Amino acid sequence: MMKFLSGGFSNLQLDIVGFLAILGEGSVLANAQVSALSNFSYLPRLLPAPQALIKTSRPERLAPSTGKVVGSKSGGIRHQLNHVAHILHSGHALSEYSVRCVRLTKSNDNPPVRASASGPLTWLSVLGCVMSVILVVLSVYYEDGMALLAIILLSFLSTIIGIGSKWVLVLPTRKATRAVPAGDVVIFYPQGAFMVIRCDEDIARELYWAPEKCRYMVGVQMYRLISLTGTILLMFGVIALANAQLTLQIFVGGAYIILNAAYWLVAALPPTMHWDLSLYEARTERYAGGEHNDNFTQALWKAIAITRATRWARIADIAPETDQWNHWLAKAQAEIDSEPAEPLKRDAEGDILLPYWDCQKALSDSLYPDEQEKPRTLRRSSATLNVAASLARDFDEADVDEDGVYANTEPEEG
Repeated sequence: MMKFLSGGFSNLQLDIVGFLAILGEGSVLANAQVSALSNFSYLPRLLPAPQALIKTSRPERLAPSTGKVVGSKSGGIRHQLNHVAHILHSGHALSEYSVRCVRLTKSNDNPPVRASASGPLTWLSVLGCVMSVILVVLSVYYEDGMALLAIILLSFLSTIIGIGSKWVLVLPTRKATRAVPAGDVVIFYPQGAFMVIRCDEDIARELYWAPEKCRYMVGVQMYRLISLTGTILLMFGVIALANAQLTLQIFVGGAYIILNAAYWLVAALPPTMHWDLSLYEARTERYAGGEHNDNFTQALWKAIAITRATRWARIADIAPETDQWNHWLAKAQAEIDSEPAEPLKRDAEGDILLPYWDCQKALSDSLYPDEQEKPRTLRRSSATLNVAASLARDFDEADVDEDGVYANTEPEEG
């Protein structure tokens, strides 16, 4: 007969409970940097996988995001998007080929960029501290000195890590006072979406051009000493926990299971919930037709119409560098210049009206300026036949009669 827990419940071995204290690195690292920005990082508390935060070096800047940033007036370009700007705009959530225009201003009455004092990370710190207090009380109640020692070591380990990792965000500022072009920028995202930001040069310098810096409260040598101290506390804490009473090991194991689940849930939340970005006020400007577009050509034309410039599309290599596309961009600029910039025209719902232009027909005319130069006249070599077959599939069905013959072509002579 199969037996479970031979000898009774008292023989249950939970020495493995120490491993629960070092599991969950991924969920802890997901928001480790912004968590260290908060003063709650000093709070003594149970912390899953604390060894993930004990490193030999610290990042000097926040991790950038993918996306091209180009000044619509200045012509400056960067091939990545700064972290704070990415959090502020959440542009990667835009649908494919969408275009959004945001007017960004700065309110000096609000606090600087910082971690949210009432965000989920704060409540995680409070939860870990409450767990520590409860386990300390239980250790005293059950007179378990090893459990008490383990909880104290593992709780103050988070404080040690908080001291070594505490930092403040330094955003670059513009010191020169000379006149500069408008700070408007265009962000081009990998999914083909555009975000036009209307702002002054000071905001553009802070968020888009110069990288953010992390200024730590302790130096490099002191941080390494703190990391060594934290490593020792972790090892002795796990050893003490392995020698605690079974009852306390069950309580500690349950606490770490709850904390790991909580950290995993918080890691899945949008990053904007962890930051206080009230310093900036973003207002979306509505344009007739909405943000969605059917293809890249329409999206590019709408972004050009909003910025009233095509130069940025050439500088950032957003439009292909071909004579046909250059011709299309020239026609787009001419179309924009034919319409006055002010006053803005609006429809009955108050949405801004953009100049009407058949951008797709203009592109087709630029690609095939002469109907006789379509791929039908390619020489019948094996390579060109394959190219012609591929291009022929792009012809509209209206150009083919019921017998499958191109209706707009003339029979060849001879």
